[in-house]
Amino acid sequence: MRLSDDSPVRRNGVRIALALLAFLSLTTFAPARLIKPVPLVRAATISFTPIPLDREDQAHTRLGPLVYRGGWEMRSDNPRFGGISALHVADGQATGLSDAGWVIRFQLPRPGKASVSQGSIDMLVGGPGSPNIKSDRDSESMTIAGAQVWIGFERRNAIWRYALDGLRSQSHASPKAMAKWQRNAGPEAIVRLPSGRFLVFSEHTMRNDGTSDVLLFDGDPAVPGTQSLSLGYKAPEGYDVTDGALLPDGRLLLLNRRFTIWEGVSAKLVVAPVPKPMPDAVISGEEIATFRAPINIDNMEGLSITRENGRTMLWLASDDNYNPLQRSLLLKFELLDR
Repeated sequence: MRLSDDSPVRRNGVRIALALLAFLSLTTFAPARLIKPVPLVRAATISFTPIPLDREDQAHTRLGPLVYRGGWEMRSDNPRFGGISALHVADGQATGLSDAGWVIRFQLPRPGKASVSQGSIDMLVGGPGSPNIKSDRDSESMTIAGAQVWIGFERRNAIWRYALDGLRSQSHASPKAMAKWQRNAGPEAIVRLPSGRFLVFSEHTMRNDGTSDVLLFDGDPAVPGTQSLSLGYKAPEGYDVTDGALLPDGRLLLLNRRFTIWEGVSAKLVVAPVPKPMPDAVISGEEIATFRAPINIDNMEGLSITRENGRTMLWLASDDNYNPLQRSLLLKFELLDR
């Protein structure tokens, strides 16, 4: 039987096919692959196309305590653009980290406006393994403080520190406590605390109590020998943490993602207190927002928090896995006082 282009069966079939392709992008058994050689060109022309929060209801602008303040689909003429797995927003500029070892910088677009701007894409100078093998440079987590940036390499279970200006490596370590984390499951999120400690989250390496692994480092995790405590994170059921940040009141905001064949990709935001430095403490919090179709989302992996005129803003970015069937999205929300 031939199906019409808009038949429910055809739509469901297309949805399942796309979901399966997305799953193959996210699977933990993805093989190491060479990154296609491309001349190192820093310039990147990036276009921003506004999108509604809800594909079916443009008047829908509220998700729990979140108010939608703008969103864009991003495209670029530079083949290195994409794969955004971590995000930092400050002073009107976004810094994204791709999961292939590239740092992407661009000016933030204006809400509701289509625009084109010039950005830059820079290779990390130094890192584990070869810069031409994606599994060696699978950079999934990032935190920036002052003139330094810390980056976690997932498949190498390593943390490297770089100078933000020039991206020259300064120090790196492969902590023993991370050595047994699953190959495609660790350091997925890094949060630097005001005390100088660091929280490093495994994506889904599980502990006996059903929580995922978290390490609380006494100091810089990129310095060999820095002591750490083993903690756990209780994510929403079926979800894995993909990024984290500190709210202005000092609590943690954690971004979590789930994929199912029937639902596709969804995400949840959790607010949790910073754990006390006690062995086996568990980070657990309150779910404040859920993102699922018809909400305009993709594989959400980047999270950043800013302040605007006394208001708290959240920025979310998606990792398109360099897959033409996925999208690089940038979403902005105001977090209302709670």
